Amino acid sequence: MTVSLTATLDELIRDVPDYPSPGILFKDITPLLADHDAFTATVQALAEVGRDSAGTTVVDKVLGMEARGFILAAPVALALGAGFVPVRKAGKLPRETHAVSYALEYGEATLELHRDAVAPGERVLLVDDVLATGGTIAATRELVEKCGGTVAGVAVLMELAALPGREAVGALPVTALLTV
Repeated sequence: MTVSLTATLDELIRDVPDYPSPGILFKDITPLLADHDAFTATVQALAEVGRDSAGTTVVDKVLGMEARGFILAAPVALALGAGFVPVRKAGKLPRETHAVSYALEYGEATLELHRDAVAPGERVLLVDDVLATGGTIAATRELVEKCGGTVAGVAVLMELAALPGREAVGALPVTALLTV
């Protein structure tokens, strides 16, 4: 990632204090999404995590977690020539699912994945907007493993350095475009 992209991300990601609850500093990515050039550069940088040093795609699927992860993961999957799989909140998927509950920075949640969304042996890239406590990434990894797949890596737009996200995801390789 270039210094220019870092500066652009710093400029376009806005802080919103006390949202969605008091004490939370929300990172608003909508100005970034509205800027075509910055959004394109962000998607390309995230997609690099799913390639080897020769530029060959090394993942079969890209998983994005509800909801902002969808926005980033779908174009990353297109850039990689891989399939996109949504990881949804409980009760949003129409067929048989695996489910995992976990703690958030400001509450609890349950994520679900269709049981056949990841085939045994498939390698996947997890893409999300923020690595905070690591609960979402850890829960999604568990869902992938229940399907028989392997998480090859994690790509996030930003990592909140004050929170223990990397500890929660263990040895998974994590790439964050911005650390705040």
